Amino acid sequence: MSSITTIVENTDSSRDTRLLFDRYFNKEISYPSNQIDAVIGFFEKRGFEKTSAISTATVLLQQAKLDNVNIFQLLDTIKTFDKTKLSNLVAVILNENRSKISKFGYKVSNQSENLENRNIIY
Repeated sequence: MSSITTIVENTDSSRDTRLLFDRYFNKEISYPSNQIDAVIGFFEKRGFEKTSAISTATVLLQQAKLDNVNIFQLLDTIKTFDKTKLSNLVAVILNENRSKISKFGYKVSNQSENLENRNIIY
């Protein structure tokens, strides 16, 4: 009872060409796994959901690589930020790395009272 199996290898000549053009505009950037885990964990620890932590970490890692900045020094710098400063920083980072058609924003309420409004007589 001997069985012979034949393995047929698919030799598609256009495979390499398709792979080249599929990746033509995409530059591959790789990061060590400890940096990825550290940045995602940093944002999750501060109340970000998993998907938002991943997307923010991706943008932060890309920018740190382009600017030649150590990501751990950057995390040490921003770990002292309170929630408001961190939210503003994330909004700025995401705005700089997205399409110019739309932007993230936030409302700053004016807490001061205008003294001139009290003196107007109708």
